[in-house]
Amino acid sequence: MEKRNAQSISAKENRMLSMHLMICKWCRMYKEKLAVLDKVFKKTFSEKETEINDAEIQDFKNKMIDKLNF
Repeated sequence: MEKRNAQSISAKENRMLSMHLMICKWCRMYKEKLAVLDKVFKKTFSEKETEINDAEIQDFKNKMIDKLNF
């Protein structure tokens, strides 16, 4: 899921991930939490009118995920 968010993935990888998400409740929950984090970070950074690139956002998300022990 992180790879999908950070860059585009192949059609095969996308199908495999979608099938996995159909059967794995833990990954579905993780995906939902990532979506919430994305919205919060993008809103926070856009309100501050700060120049922050996608790599910095992704790095911050990864650090937060590590701290939350996902």
